Amino acid sequence: MAAGYESEPISQAARDAERREKYHEADVVVVGAGIFGCAIAYALANQGRSVILLERWMHEPDRIVGELLQPGGVSALRKLGLEKCLEDIDAIPCYGYHVLFHGAEVIFPYPVVDDEGKVLQQSPANGQSDEKQLLPKQPEGRSFHHGRFIMQLRKACAAHPNISIFETEVMRTIRSESVGVVLGVETRTTDKKTGVKTGDCFFGGLTIIADGYASKFRKDYLPVTPIVRSKFYALELIDCPFPPSGFGHVVIGAAMPVLLYQIGTHETRALIDVPANLPEASVENGGVRGYIKNVVVPALPKDVRPSVLEALTDGKIPRSMPNSYLPPTKQERHAGVILVGDAYNMRHPLTGGGMTVAFNDAVLLAELLHPENTPKGLADPETIKKAMKEFYWRRKSLTSIINVLAQALYSLFAAEDRYLRALQAGCFKYFEMGITDEPVGMLGGMIRRPLTLAYHFFRVAFVGIWVNALERCGGSLLGLYMLPIALIDAVLILWTACVVFLPTCYREAF
Repeated sequence: MAAGYESEPISQAARDAERREKYHEADVVVVGAGIFGCAIAYALANQGRSVILLERWMHEPDRIVGELLQPGGVSALRKLGLEKCLEDIDAIPCYGYHVLFHGAEVIFPYPVVDDEGKVLQQSPANGQSDEKQLLPKQPEGRSFHHGRFIMQLRKACAAHPNISIFETEVMRTIRSESVGVVLGVETRTTDKKTGVKTGDCFFGGLTIIADGYASKFRKDYLPVTPIVRSKFYALELIDCPFPPSGFGHVVIGAAMPVLLYQIGTHETRALIDVPANLPEASVENGGVRGYIKNVVVPALPKDVRPSVLEALTDGKIPRSMPNSYLPPTKQERHAGVILVGDAYNMRHPLTGGGMTVAFNDAVLLAELLHPENTPKGLADPETIKKAMKEFYWRRKSLTSIINVLAQALYSLFAAEDRYLRALQAGCFKYFEMGITDEPVGMLGGMIRRPLTLAYHFFRVAFVGIWVNALERCGGSLLGLYMLPIALIDAVLILWTACVVFLPTCYREAF
């Protein structure tokens, strides 16, 4: 070294950055720069962890789900320090739900709740409000183009000094030959100029896999596979009039459930549920396009129909996504690796709870992996095993509600027999009665009391029994002769409610 010159000390952050960039080593390797991957990478980096984030394609994704973030998800995003990612993407505020049931409608906003999930002020019943009834500090969700939001999350991660992002395809995990611990991942990187693919490796004390609903690693590390009952086919409607604005719309009629929500100033997403082997969507009936034209469009409000027909003029089959249910499972068998996000747990997207679960899971997992709670480091298998055991149980106060609601409401809204239809009618009547605050608070990820869900679900069942009995017996003396049948129906409706609710509830609870 030349006289008179002294080398400046290299900071720990600079050494960590060099270790990531040059040697591909970090405290944590995160596979997948999607919703959960970006969130957990950012949260751990904020704790001073050195993080490598791997993503196969860094261009803006074009997906048809992951476009509605509930108020509970917005709150979690704020805790993660990523709330600004909702800015500059033309995100639309969402204040609650608007349900159309065979022409009748009910509107219910998100309630104001305290930190314990207790409703502080009753929402106006059935959306009928004036200035005196308007809620203070109205909770709101956000809806947006999924790809724009993802790019904002990736931008935040790329700007973090403790995160290095690599565009590379993860092929497999790397295991220690002696003890079987996962040490990192093997990848394949494509040279953008030549197209030549070269192998690479990335190593971390902990590997977090968040590669989405079509995870290639799930079969290696989880004992369950997704259950798919239907698909959502998507249309993007331009300047579609559908009051009230600022609400997610659910249309229930002759067709299977249809969701509509605004994702931009001029764009509205329509998601049309099509179960497997639906006769109305068979090739003989014109396929999915024929089903939409012949069954779905007539069930929609008149003002919406022209926009839907216009969206079908391209002659293409609308894009689709499978509606999957993947119950959570304990992760205690594989050292050095964990699966999270949609790779780990999914529910029907009918209720729009996926991202809310993901961000809340990221908040919880980051807390459990905080340096104060992991003094032996993230490479210690027992430390991670203990953290994941706590993660499995603590997340249930929120995720069990959202998951059970999604599966149960889909069964009701896509009713296939008359007992399910009785429950469906009971559910809408329940909303018409103005009992919406706690149900929509649970949908919004703001109320975390699973027993409250059971309470309301079985109240809906008894309202369905009552509505069915009124239809059976009517108001005349002759209706008394139908009373025995109404009583039999009551037993079968209650049994159907149990079949819908209890198996999923048990699976989510344990």
